[in-house]
Amino acid sequence: MKGLTFVSNSEYQFNNIWHGQSALMPFVRIYIKNKCRLPDRWVLYYKGELRNTIIPWVKSLMEATFDGHFALEDFNHNGSDVPICFKEAVVMRHNEGRLSIANRRQVYDLMRCKARMHCNVTTNPKAKPKIGMTLLLRDGSRSFKDPSLVTNIFQKACQKVNNCRFAVAYPHNLTFCEQVELMYGTDILISTHGAQVTNMLLMDRNSSVMELFPKGWLENAGIGQYVYHWLADWSGMRHQGVWRDDVAEDCRNSTDIDGCVRVSFMERQVGHNESYFMEWARRVLDVMQRSITNERESASSPVGGGLCGCESIHY
Repeated sequence: MKGLTFVSNSEYQFNNIWHGQSALMPFVRIYIKNKCRLPDRWVLYYKGELRNTIIPWVKSLMEATFDGHFALEDFNHNGSDVPICFKEAVVMRHNEGRLSIANRRQVYDLMRCKARMHCNVTTNPKAKPKIGMTLLLRDGSRSFKDPSLVTNIFQKACQKVNNCRFAVAYPHNLTFCEQVELMYGTDILISTHGAQVTNMLLMDRNSSVMELFPKGWLENAGIGQYVYHWLADWSGMRHQGVWRDDVAEDCRNSTDIDGCVRVSFMERQVGHNESYFMEWARRVLDVMQRSITNERESASSPVGGGLCGCESIHY
């Protein structure tokens, strides 16, 4: 097959936002090192099995980053089972964990900038509020037990600060570009633990993340619960700590006590602590007030030529 092929053979699933972007991120580094040469096709394997679909959020991010060049090869058009040879191929068997912090931040800067260009988001710092605080909500597991109450708490905290704009959204109800625009106006992201927190990489550098967990995660979830600490560090954000609910479901009046007790910690909802949330928000807002100046940090760091530091070429 002519042209350049990117081949990912990953242990990470492509139907998960965090896993998908982490598996494909090293190719963005190759793209930068290769003077922004675009691939002709992509081949995705999960544990050796061919995959020809990917979660839409990651697909949109890759299409934005590679100027639309994200064609997944399924090999069905050849009409036979004969071996396929690639003229040029880059094969990746690891995720972003092998990249240095400097290279990761360079890659995230490029993807952030490309996503904003793709979505026609106007990146004018003077048009932004001094501080944008956004609460991301979700349904089902790890949702808030009382989302309206939690919304009111953080909105009240924001209102105590001059020029603070508060927003609340369900990411699954937004298009990719609507999420890009929302994150451009966000300096403080508040969310329960989940794939939606990956949106942090679309914020400007030095933005803040506040993360919340249901009861049981600290004891049972393992090292994976710290993934957004890592992502914040890798992408140049500030992870401002976590709040862990210490109250489990009250099963005493349940019609299915055994079933209630057996509910997985991953399926639990998240409660609230108004006094803690207010003080936590106050501290984070104070940090942002002291760090944000009239000249906001550029959304991307130069990596070559072009508007985002990487002007694509295609052979």
